[in-house]
Amino acid sequence: MNTDITIANETPSVPAFADSHTFELAQRMARALCASDLVPQQFRGEKGLANTLIALELAQRTGASPLAVMQNLYVVQGKPTWSAQFIIAALNACGRFTPLRFVLEGTGDNATCYAWAEDRASGERLEGPTVSMQMAQAEGWSGKPGSKWKTMPALMLRYRAATFFGRLYAPDLLLGMQTVEEARDIEVDADGNVTAVTTRGVSGLKARLAQGGTKE
Repeated sequence: MNTDITIANETPSVPAFADSHTFELAQRMARALCASDLVPQQFRGEKGLANTLIALELAQRTGASPLAVMQNLYVVQGKPTWSAQFIIAALNACGRFTPLRFVLEGTGDNATCYAWAEDRASGERLEGPTVSMQMAQAEGWSGKPGSKWKTMPALMLRYRAATFFGRLYAPDLLLGMQTVEEARDIEVDADGNVTAVTTRGVSGLKARLAQGGTKE
C-alpha cells in the first residue's frame, strides 16, 4: 500500500485567511503554485487561484505540504474529501502515534479489520473500531456497480479502518471531512438513489451539475 505522501512536521506559518496581510502573502504563494504543471488541473491558472487558496488553508490546518493537499483533495457532491492514502500518511507523520498497523482476520464475508498504533506520549496501544465485510454489506457499501469492495476487499477494509482510527483519535487531522472512499460509498442522487459517481475537483463538480446533478 503506497502512502508515500509528504506531510510537514511543522505547520506552515501562513494561514491564508488570518488577516489581510497573510491573505495577500497567500495569494502570491497561490499564484506560484497555479503556474505549475505539477498540480491538478483544477488548481491551474487564474481559474484555479481560489481553489489553491483553499488548499493552502487546508495545508496550514493539517500541517501537510500544499502539493500533498492538492494531489489528495477531491470534491464529491460539492463537499471536499480526502483520499484514504492521505489520511494514513497524515496519521503516520503527525508524530503522535507509531506507524499505523492493521489486523486483518477471517476471509470472504467474514473478513474483519481494525487499525492500531501506540500513543507515543503514553505508550498506550490504541485500537480503532473494527470494520467487517458484513458491515460493508449491511451499509450497502459493497452493493453498487463498480464497487471496489467487490474487487479489492482487503484494501478497502484497511482504508476504512484507518479512517475510523483517525476520526476517533485524531479528528483535527481530518477536519471533519470524509474520505473520497466513504463519500463514494454513501453518495445518493437527487431522487435518493445510491450512485457510484465520484467527481474530482471543481471541474468534475461542474460537469456533474451540467448533467442535472445537485451539490447537496
